[in-house]
Amino acid sequence: MSIDKNTVLKVARLARIRTSDATADKLTGELNNILKMVEELREVNTDGVEPMTSVVDMKFPSRQDIVTDGGIADKITANAPEKAAGFFAVPKIVE
Repeated sequence: MSIDKNTVLKVARLARIRTSDATADKLTGELNNILKMVEELREVNTDGVEPMTSVVDMKFPSRQDIVTDGGIADKITANAPEKAAGFFAVPKIVE
């Protein structure tokens, strides 16, 4: 697959990127090189390779999914200018 100059100019116009003809020529070559690398990656045999999220095999720590109120309302509202019954108190702005 390759991209020509007209395609680069069309994509640039759709993306609202101002591009000169000289820049479009340069971008055409760069995009074709990128597509060439992608084609090379498609040729790699990945049969039997498990998908990974990291190159290091690791287990993520997990915890039980328990809904709580946090129990720290006093700490959260400690610096609030105004508070009432464990909540932030704000002035009424809609009448």
